[in-house]
Amino acid sequence: MLLDSNIIIYSVQPENAHIRQLIADHNPAVSALSYLEVLGYHRLTQTDRLYFEQFFQVAQVVPISQIVIEQAVLLRQMRRITLGDAIIGGTAIVHNLNLVTRNTEDFRYFTQLRLLNTFEANTI
Repeated sequence: MLLDSNIIIYSVQPENAHIRQLIADHNPAVSALSYLEVLGYHRLTQTDRLYFEQFFQVAQVVPISQIVIEQAVLLRQMRRITLGDAIIGGTAIVHNLNLVTRNTEDFRYFTQLRLLNTFEANTI
């Protein structure tokens, strides 16, 4: 499984212990773009920054390869989608990973993506 950036961000919040448990149980991958999106946020608190830095030190960070870029291009040609979502979706498709996201609406048109929403019952 591949975690969308929003799931990584939700994992730091105390009320989302179920996400931290999911991460501990499944050791999911993350896109290199999520590394940039999460750690690059200019308003991170020092505590959150430390948590995310530790997370990315142990996470399997999947690089943005040429084939991922090509898949992201195809997704953007099919439907209007942000560049970030296209790269994350392309990464999931290329590596045959379920995409764990709260924003299933952003990806629902792409039938080749298998989506899991940790905020809906019985999805994991």
